Amino acid sequence: MNKTDQGSVTSGRSEAIKAVPVRHPGRWAGVAVIAVLAAMLLHALIYNPAFMWDVVWRTMQDQTVIHGIWVTIELTVLSMVIGVIGGVLLAVMRLSGNPVLSGTAWFYIWIFRGTPLLVQLVFWNNIGFLWPKLSIGIPFGPSFFSESSNTLVPVFTAALLGLALNEAAYMAEIVRAGIQSVDEGQAEAAHALGMSKAATMRRIVLPQAMRVIIPPTGNETISMLKNTSLVQVIALVELFTAGHDIYARTFQTVPVLIAVSIYYLLMTSVMTIGQYYIERHYARGANRTLPPTPIQRVRALLGGRPAPKATPVSDEGSQA
Repeated sequence: MNKTDQGSVTSGRSEAIKAVPVRHPGRWAGVAVIAVLAAMLLHALIYNPAFMWDVVWRTMQDQTVIHGIWVTIELTVLSMVIGVIGGVLLAVMRLSGNPVLSGTAWFYIWIFRGTPLLVQLVFWNNIGFLWPKLSIGIPFGPSFFSESSNTLVPVFTAALLGLALNEAAYMAEIVRAGIQSVDEGQAEAAHALGMSKAATMRRIVLPQAMRVIIPPTGNETISMLKNTSLVQVIALVELFTAGHDIYARTFQTVPVLIAVSIYYLLMTSVMTIGQYYIERHYARGANRTLPPTPIQRVRALLGGRPAPKATPVSDEGSQA
């Protein structure tokens, strides 16, 4: 067979093989079902008078609700700051070779993870029952300063103590998992270079552990935002309590709860976006390429171009 015959046979085989795209009828059926359900929900939101959108709008502008939002944000930020700092200290203690430090951290985590947050909030609000006065002085000796517990631990402080100390127990396990995810050779190499244990933890281990620590910490922050609603039991007026007081007076429960939920959704959305960019920042040390940002995806969608699959990262960690 000459070359001409071989070429004709090869071209004939190529023409005989025709690629047929795989059909996915299940996907289209799922899209159709979701589209119908979304249309039904949108119709109900627009035309169902029971939603009372005018009441929702008035509630969102209520000054009590606005003040409750700031209390919620303040509680969330302060509780997470204290919880993260406490969690790092507890995690280091838990990993310590000293049995006293390790045992103390384990006992703390056991107590605060083993009891409901609601119980802890009520406990701190009634701390004056156990210690009517709080004093500063020499242990088992004279005191230099003494004040009523109700004065030193008002409702806001009791709520902050309950939320922050409980969060520290959970953050301790998150940080411990992040530290243990770093290869032991990293610490050994740092010690070989003469770095102390504290410097190794601060400059070598923790920066690498952040990639593992950030995602669950973001979830904990969002959970903390919503858990602030539990302080209603100790009569602290935050976002949910402000809404509760309004619908207890007007009996317009659903519209008020919708207004409160909208604010919660807005705040959690902002936190989610922030978490995404923080995760992306710390992923630069582990991934050679970074996923496109939401803004890049939206621009690509509006421009009709596919979103960039990855952003190259140089060895120094900056975008190429």
